[in-house]
Amino acid sequence: MYDVVVAGGSIAGLLCAREIAENKNTVLVIEEDYEIGTPEHCGGLVSIKGLEKLGIIPFRKTFDHLIESAIIYAPNGNNFSINSKKQQVAEISRRELDKQIAHQAQKNGAEIRVRTSFQELTENGIRTNKEEIECKIFVDARGISSLIQKDRTGIVPSAQYEIYADWIKKGRVEVFFDQEKYPGFFAWIIPSGEGRGKVGVAGKGIQVSETLEEFLEKKGKHSTIRKIFAPVWVKGPIKKFVEGRRVIIGDAAGQAKPTTSGGIYTSGMGGVFAGRAISKFLKSNNESDLEEYQKKWNNQFGEEFEKQLLARKILERIDNNTINKLFDSITPEITKEISENEDFDFHTGSIVKLLGLKGSLKTAQIIIGGELKKLLK
Repeated sequence: MYDVVVAGGSIAGLLCAREIAENKNTVLVIEEDYEIGTPEHCGGLVSIKGLEKLGIIPFRKTFDHLIESAIIYAPNGNNFSINSKKQQVAEISRRELDKQIAHQAQKNGAEIRVRTSFQELTENGIRTNKEEIECKIFVDARGISSLIQKDRTGIVPSAQYEIYADWIKKGRVEVFFDQEKYPGFFAWIIPSGEGRGKVGVAGKGIQVSETLEEFLEKKGKHSTIRKIFAPVWVKGPIKKFVEGRRVIIGDAAGQAKPTTSGGIYTSGMGGVFAGRAISKFLKSNNESDLEEYQKKWNNQFGEEFEKQLLARKILERIDNNTINKLFDSITPEITKEISENEDFDFHTGSIVKLLGLKGSLKTAQIIIGGELKKLLK
């Protein structure tokens, strides 16, 4: 018998368990894989400020280096560079970060079991692949697998390889837009150090393995040491985070960014807010305390996610020719302003600046009509 069982030993689930256990409640985390932090689907970018708000000071093994710049490429090869030093964006090892949070949760009193998967809710708790467990609250932190059963329209296939290659430069992220090769998304290079990193692609209706192999072939000599294939979610948060005694957090609740599908901070805060609300509910038995979780998450991220969804609509509807024209309109003043002022975790301001330049604004207005006006509000 536990107060809470959390299914999913990733960022959101472990942070939720940490908060629940800190308040002297009994909590069990079950993870279906063999190891916490594996497989590592994430690109591993998060702001230092975001980690601090999650209550994490990364260990040396977790934190490799800060990202100094991002180069963004148009389909025709034109590009611009953003200086990201002021944004304090870290490249971290998700394997080690998840283990670090697991240790925090365990120190607070949480119990963690691997190779244990959730099967169904029962009258008094849940059934796993091994046994029935009684609990008052079930937390679903199983990631995108929970969403696939509900709505496939927000799913985009992706592939990410860990690569050794001399063209991967420490501190330099690269992003490649091409609506023909990566429809509705992009390709990326995220360094893990000098000469090593994560290279990936995502796009609607594409064969991601073939597309990524073609991308790597053009980039040049490389060695692949790991391959991961996992869908990403781009449709934003689900309508209800709380369904009776089932609380949904993280990727399972659609708390990853609609623009990039990154979710360390946004999903992590979902876990923190849920853990605190559940702790309050366990004392009061007042369901309104549980509802505070969704209210707090929406207050912090709701408006930003709405703007990101609008930005995604715009980016999905423009073709390569329009993207090339948008890049032609980007001035050094704009890239400087983004470099100096923008927040990695709330980045639609950057998208507005990149869309709303000179002639590009007229182009975008023709394509998207009133949606641009909503984004600019």
